Amino acid sequence: MPDVFDGLRGAVTPNAPMANVTWFRVGGPAEVMFQPADSDDLAEFLKKLPEEVPVLVVGIGSNLLIRDGGIPGVVIRLSAKGFGSVSQVSQTRMEAGAACPDKRLAAAAHQAGIGGFHFYHGIPGGIGGALRMNAGANGTETCDRVVEVHALDRSGKKHVLSNAEMGYAYRHSDASPDLIFTHAVFEGYREDGDTIRKEMDAVQHHRETVQPIREKTGGSTFKNPPGTSAWKEIDAAGCRGLLVGAAQMSPMHCNFMINTGNATAYDLETLGETVRARVLENSGIRLEWEIKRLGNFRDGQMVQEFLGRLL
Repeated sequence: MPDVFDGLRGAVTPNAPMANVTWFRVGGPAEVMFQPADSDDLAEFLKKLPEEVPVLVVGIGSNLLIRDGGIPGVVIRLSAKGFGSVSQVSQTRMEAGAACPDKRLAAAAHQAGIGGFHFYHGIPGGIGGALRMNAGANGTETCDRVVEVHALDRSGKKHVLSNAEMGYAYRHSDASPDLIFTHAVFEGYREDGDTIRKEMDAVQHHRETVQPIREKTGGSTFKNPPGTSAWKEIDAAGCRGLLVGAAQMSPMHCNFMINTGNATAYDLETLGETVRARVLENSGIRLEWEIKRLGNFRDGQMVQEFLGRLL
C-alpha cells in the first residue's frame, strides 16, 4: 500500500490510535490514517487506491464508536485545514466544508445575518456527519437547509447531489455510502443578528441545562422512536445511570452514553445493547442506534445485538 501515497500532499500515519480522534476516547488503531491536504489531494488518492482496500471516512469523530480491535484498511480523516472552511456565498446562502463544526457554521451564518442555522449551535458534530445522517435539533433538520452536496466517489470522481437526490428522512440519507462528502451549500433567510443571537443562546442554554456536554460522550445514543422519545423509554426501563464497567447512561440525560473514565468500546457497546434489550422487554420498542459503531471486535469480546442476559 505505501506506493499509493507517493506524490500526495497529505499526512500518512500507520497504526494510528483512533481513541485520539473520537469523542468517546476509545477504540483500537487504524491500520493506516490518511489526512488529505484538500479535495484534489483526496481525489488523487482515491484514484490510486485499490478497490479491495476498505475505507472509512472520519471527520470530527463525535457520534462514532470505534471498536477495540481497530479499523482495517485506510481511515481518511478530513482535516480542518483542508475541509473546514465556511463562507457566505450569497445574501441567503452559506458554503461549508465537511470538517467544519456545526457550531462554526451557525456562528458564521449569524455573522452574515442569515437565519435558520441556530439549531447547529447545539449539535456536537461536523458538517460531513450532519449531511450523512440528516442531523437536526430544535425542530429543524439538515435537509431543511441543504441546497447541494459535493462529493467524491470511490474512484475519485466528483459528484454534486441536490437536496432531493440525498433522499433525506429522519436521521438518514439515501446517499451512497461510497460517497465522501467534501462540502455543501446551504440556504437560509435574512434575519436580524440580535434575533439569531437569542435563538442561539436559547439552544446553548438548553444544552447546558439538560445534556452532559462536558463528559466524554457521542451525543444522542439512540434515535427517537415514532411517537415517543428515546430517553423516556430508557428511563421507563430503569436504565438512567446504568453502568457497565466505566460506561454509563448519563444520569443527567439518559439517552447520552458516557465514558466515565477508562471505559472500553466493549463496555460502551455492551451497555447500549443492554439498554436496547431492557427497553424492548419493558415497552416492546426496538431502539435504533444513532451512534455509528465501526471496526473489529477484540478477540473474545464480540457484542451480540440485544443481549439475552440482562445485567
